[in-house]
Amino acid sequence: MASFNRVLLMGNLTRNPDIRYTPSGTAVADLGLAINESFKNKAGEMVEQTCFVDVVVWGRQAETASEYLHKGSPVFVEGRLQLDQWESPQGEKRSKLRVRADRIQFLGTPGKGAEYGAAPAASEPHAESAPPSGVADDDDVPF
Repeated sequence: MASFNRVLLMGNLTRNPDIRYTPSGTAVADLGLAINESFKNKAGEMVEQTCFVDVVVWGRQAETASEYLHKGSPVFVEGRLQLDQWESPQGEKRSKLRVRADRIQFLGTPGKGAEYGAAPAASEPHAESAPPSGVADDDDVPF
């Protein structure tokens, strides 16, 4: 049976990007994303729900996100679900589902903490790829 793992999310950052580097020097940034949804319930009242999602981004995109994004920045994230599993210091098994971003598009305007377009996607944590067609590379960005 075929499988498909693709996530598309649009929302606002809940905190400033938290960037760190692997021992080999690859950048990794953790983002918190809030996605708001409004709908009418059976009684006809407007209800607002917020879904909070953890996102991890690698490579140059992590550095760009750390540089231009901040709490409240609107972003569009394209990626896949990833299950992280570990053992706590007390020996308990833990797991967490999060999004491994392949591409982050900044939706704000320059000067407000975001840039136009999208940062290039990295297919593997240690490899950089060319920007998707229609997306300017760093030399074309006017700032």
